[in-house]
Amino acid sequence: MKKILTLLMMSVMAISISACGQKAETPGTETPGTETPVETPASGTEGEEKEERTLKVAGLDGGYGTEHWKAVAEKFEDNNPGVTVELTLEKNIEDVLRPQIQAMNVPDIMYVSVGREGMMTETLIKEKAVMDITDLLSMEVPGESVTVGEKIIPGFTDTLITNPYGDGKTYLAPLFYGPTGLFYNKTLFKDGGAYKLPGTFDELFALNDSAKANGSALFTYPTTGYFDAFFYALINEVGGAEVFNKAMTFDAETWKSPEMTKVFELVGELVKHNHVDTVAQANNEGFTKNQQLVLDNKALFIPNGTWLPGEMEKAPRAEGFEWGFSALPAVEDGGDRYSYTFFEQMYIPAGAKEADLAKEFMAYMYSDEAAKIIYEKSGAVMPVTTSSSFMPDNDPNKLYYSVYDDGAKAAMGGFQSAPAVEGVDLVSGTGILFGTINSVATGDKTVAQWQADVVEAVEKISAAIGN
Repeated sequence: MKKILTLLMMSVMAISISACGQKAETPGTETPGTETPVETPASGTEGEEKEERTLKVAGLDGGYGTEHWKAVAEKFEDNNPGVTVELTLEKNIEDVLRPQIQAMNVPDIMYVSVGREGMMTETLIKEKAVMDITDLLSMEVPGESVTVGEKIIPGFTDTLITNPYGDGKTYLAPLFYGPTGLFYNKTLFKDGGAYKLPGTFDELFALNDSAKANGSALFTYPTTGYFDAFFYALINEVGGAEVFNKAMTFDAETWKSPEMTKVFELVGELVKHNHVDTVAQANNEGFTKNQQLVLDNKALFIPNGTWLPGEMEKAPRAEGFEWGFSALPAVEDGGDRYSYTFFEQMYIPAGAKEADLAKEFMAYMYSDEAAKIIYEKSGAVMPVTTSSSFMPDNDPNKLYYSVYDDGAKAAMGGFQSAPAVEGVDLVSGTGILFGTINSVATGDKTVAQWQADVVEAVEKISAAIGN
């Protein structure tokens, strides 16, 4: 699952979508472009005429399927007499939409996230063919006394994905998300257990001696590619969103800054406490062996995403093992803690005929009513502050999606699109930024050398962009 995300990030040097942790895709049953619109139920006073409007929504039939879209559309129609929602949901959605867009027959809402092979959304952004939806954030969520901006988890509308032009305006609205963080054996950290869950990096490092005394290592990682989410969350903890966004736009001075030096040093210190087998197994063939180390209580922490428990569902484990999950520890006492999340997006293309109605539908998507329908029909989770409340206490997803309920902040976004530079591989799992971590762990490279190599690569990419 992780390899899919890594390939997407390599292809567009931008944030990959949260395809990991989703259900397996189910074959579509509709003929492309011919899905029957959901019929509007009869409502209203007899003889009362309602304005007939049609909202066209087009998007991907992906890992979450389409049933949640159909159910939400039907409920929106119930709530808005006279409105028909026409859905076009296809696995090859770019092929379906491309001729329509060229003919200026655009849908009112598009659900096509950045990072897909066809790069349709990136192209529309580049051509300034996506509408400004900043005012959506100040709209009231239908049936609730909060605005959309208040309902969305903080951080989700302050990224280079949602605000691609750097003008402080929002163009893409966040959709289904999947948090990442540190996984561990919760049993070991319960009251009376062997350890206390660390709240800061100093407390994390202090666990190393007691872990060694118990025959365990402090840390392991599947492959270096899994450090993307960890590294991005850590930048936010050390320098905040401003430093993160500058770093993601290939600002070389930012990568030389004291804040970034601190990030490199913390990662360097952490991998000194790896399990002895981590580096040898940190590859596409051995990564599950590193994940198994946590299940066997041979390593305390591992960075990963919500797909991990499912990926290791049939693996053996220590007696009493129970998955635990947390955001990164704070850099200092009282500091912010971050959990990086992958997320998908929806937007209104330029030329949409029902832009105002589209915003009403988007606002409804963030309601508890719609978010609950979406989760129950697909398992997809909307980035709203109440998302974990829809999950039963015995639902394993509650553990991951309540991470922001506990005070953690959401980090998201990635490098802006950039032209390929010959001989420079910055962000792949084996590239300069993350791939070098193996060499730092073994002592073949120092943290200072690692940072210098990254700065050199960033400078070359920055020059190619024309910064």
